[in-house]
Amino acid sequence: MTDPLRIAIVGYGTAGQACAALLARRGHALDVFERAPMLGPVGAGLLLQPTGMAVLHGLGVLDDAIRSGRIVRRLFGDTCAGRCVMDMRYSELDARLFGVGIQRGALFELLGRAWPGRAGVRCGTRVVAVDAERGLVRSATGEAFGPYDLVLVADGAASTLRGATGPARIDQPYPWGALWCLVPMGDWPHADELRQRYLAARKMIGLLPVGTRPDDPVPRLSFFWSLPMQSMAGWETDGIDAWKAELAALWPDVLPRLAQVTATTQLARASYRDAAPRAWHRGRVVLVGDAAHAMSPQLGQGVNMALMDAQALDAALAAHACVAQALGAYERERRAHVGIYHFWSRWLTPIFQSDLDTLAALRDRLFHPLGRLPGGRGTMLRVLSGTQRGWLGRLRLHEDLLATLARHADADARSATMPA
Repeated sequence: MTDPLRIAIVGYGTAGQACAALLARRGHALDVFERAPMLGPVGAGLLLQPTGMAVLHGLGVLDDAIRSGRIVRRLFGDTCAGRCVMDMRYSELDARLFGVGIQRGALFELLGRAWPGRAGVRCGTRVVAVDAERGLVRSATGEAFGPYDLVLVADGAASTLRGATGPARIDQPYPWGALWCLVPMGDWPHADELRQRYLAARKMIGLLPVGTRPDDPVPRLSFFWSLPMQSMAGWETDGIDAWKAELAALWPDVLPRLAQVTATTQLARASYRDAAPRAWHRGRVVLVGDAAHAMSPQLGQGVNMALMDAQALDAALAAHACVAQALGAYERERRAHVGIYHFWSRWLTPIFQSDLDTLAALRDRLFHPLGRLPGGRGTMLRVLSGTQRGWLGRLRLHEDLLATLARHADADARSATMPA
């Protein structure tokens, strides 16, 4: 495709930001619509995997992302009784690999910096309908925009425009959500680990080191607490003191990290959705990010999948002679990768977030031993890093990316051994 397209992007989250940055480099004309009155990130922290970092590397912002965030080498989860449930290290897959815990605010700024047209985003514009055949976009105020050669629907897991490509195969909320906030890292001893603690599947607590952001030089942890959505109101009524007493009983080491949290309003609420459209594109409309494949956060792949969607769509548009061919290639490419993560996310969620105590007891006894088996260990590590493709395939990471990761890993290891 040699002629530039006129493209609308609905939603300026991670998927929309990455699409804008990549497509603008090809010379396409972009109109970006964002329903929020002002641009800004939503969420506390996230875990970048090597697959997501590959996209940031191509955008030229990976070095800054790693410097802003924290290198994560290990994921560890145990029960309140001290039984290890999960223990995975990236180095067991490849000594050069790691994750990066990063604040959403830091990633938002980096992706925004990669697209010079950010100031032209139409904020406060809620798109309520798209015409897939004519490429038209209509706002809640009745204003029409277009026609566009292509409309990218990137309005998130709770997308109101997902149906533009046809009925979804699955589109339903998860009954469990989470509370989250950012807290100072201080002298937290697990500076390169995502740590989780479980009480059956009814309680899940986690702490992820996420580094700093441009407007806040204090290194922080992203804290989360799993909770059924129907219990949110009761949790707030019970008050912060009752909740902290429960936290102290489950994981006393964490309580000092939340000293600055003195009211329930300081913790944000997150809800999740399971969505799988039958088709990712129709006419001039295509789904990207969570609008195309919303899933629970158990595998921590959401932001990485969004970045990979943007890269795959950009590559498909560059490689094919017409939009229809490009969208078909994009969907085939991304479905081949996303499918197994959607599958495991759907089936793993009940053993970490549910009232099924018997299932949780089996998890506590079997999950870690099964993960030590040769075949199971490799699959788990590839799913963790995002490099599993289908049931048997693997994604290969470019050598220049691996060299960049190795350089940062070595520098981080040297700084960790230097005296304070």
